[in-house]
Amino acid sequence: MSAATVPASRSRTAQLVGISLAYFMVLLDTTVLAVAERSIMDSLHTGVVGVGWATTTYTMALAAALVLGGSLADRFGGYPVFVLGVVGFGAASLGCALSPTLGVLLGFRALLGLFAAAIIPSSLGLIASLYPEPRSRGRAISAWAAISGAAMAAGPVLGGWLIAVAGWRAVFVLNVPLALVVVLLCRSRIASARRARAISWLPHLGLAATLATATLAITRAGQRSWPEAAVFGLVALALGYGTTVVDRASRAPLIPGSLRRNRPVWTAFGWGAAVNFALTTVIFSIPLLLNASPARAGATLLPMTLLMAVNPLVTGRLVAAYGPVLPIRMGFVAFPIGLCLAAVAVTGQHHAVVLGVGLLLCGLGVSWTLPALVGFAVNHAAPEVAGSVGGILNATRQVGATVAAAVAAAVLTPRTPALPLLIAAAVCVLGLASTVVRHRTRGRERAPELPAERVSN
Repeated sequence: MSAATVPASRSRTAQLVGISLAYFMVLLDTTVLAVAERSIMDSLHTGVVGVGWATTTYTMALAAALVLGGSLADRFGGYPVFVLGVVGFGAASLGCALSPTLGVLLGFRALLGLFAAAIIPSSLGLIASLYPEPRSRGRAISAWAAISGAAMAAGPVLGGWLIAVAGWRAVFVLNVPLALVVVLLCRSRIASARRARAISWLPHLGLAATLATATLAITRAGQRSWPEAAVFGLVALALGYGTTVVDRASRAPLIPGSLRRNRPVWTAFGWGAAVNFALTTVIFSIPLLLNASPARAGATLLPMTLLMAVNPLVTGRLVAAYGPVLPIRMGFVAFPIGLCLAAVAVTGQHHAVVLGVGLLLCGLGVSWTLPALVGFAVNHAAPEVAGSVGGILNATRQVGATVAAAVAAAVLTPRTPALPLLIAAAVCVLGLASTVVRHRTRGRERAPELPAERVSN
């Protein structure tokens, strides 16, 4: 493989901004929809179940296709897959905005999830190509997380303003100019590693079916539809087993052999699922417990979401100075403390100060842990499988979020308002314990720098 030429600093920065803006666009589409649900119900003459499917269809398609998106990025290069995802995401967003019925909207929401699955893993691979040196890569990933994390803070506020001015369709139209800006910023081709091997489609389709069916099982369990949940769960287990058998016999396995035996990368996948479990629990539970309007819910969550947008830049410096494990541990300490404080607040008189401090600590937990674990995973994988790492990491995070929503819906009652938050705190404690088991020796950890010749055009 030929060595990849690192672009000039100014061009590289513009491309990093474009990559981060694309991820911002994907996350914004998720958070902004929360404040558009009532308007969609009125406009398309549907109910809570119908608008719920508008959210679920997107997340199911995203979770099911993320690994395939990573494999496509590895096979064909991250840049063409990324550009295709951005252009397709903008076009599908326009389709959502013009949807005359709920069925049409659901179809375009599924397409949005598929194109988002092309954007997310390929973006990590492109960052790895732009910044081959671990220290600069850590800072770049932190900037990527900070810009994309701003979507969490901007989504409810921006969505509420757009709906008030132009209606719910405007939240989808917004993605069209954003996609154009991303294409312009990333118009210079970014060299990215490729693997000269075929893709075995059957395992990918099996994985997509397994994840989709498992998501349905978890959703039905959260709705206490136990017979349906049991049926979907058994089908998911059967599909998962069959996919594993087929994948092991495949010449082009779903998960590259080097990743199957890569314990640090799989540890990062587990951390990602834990972080998203806790984060989704907060976002799902707090507005319901406060019985707040979308605008007030967004304002209440600002102490957490603003830190998620700003603090990753500090995390990048921590990673560069001390390695990724220290901020991961710090995050898994701050997160459960914040969750417990939030639990105390919601079981009392919704004390604003206690809740605010708790959400601040939750924001620190996310913004310390997530950028560091992403860097940890990328640094422990070869460049030619960076796309697969990104796809699997984000798929496991989506699974964590789905499980969190189902668990919170199942256990959240007037008698147990704090239980979802306490369960999430326990999950974070398990994450902290895993960092101690994984790294018993003291001192800084850094992944070995990958040689430049491992990255090809």
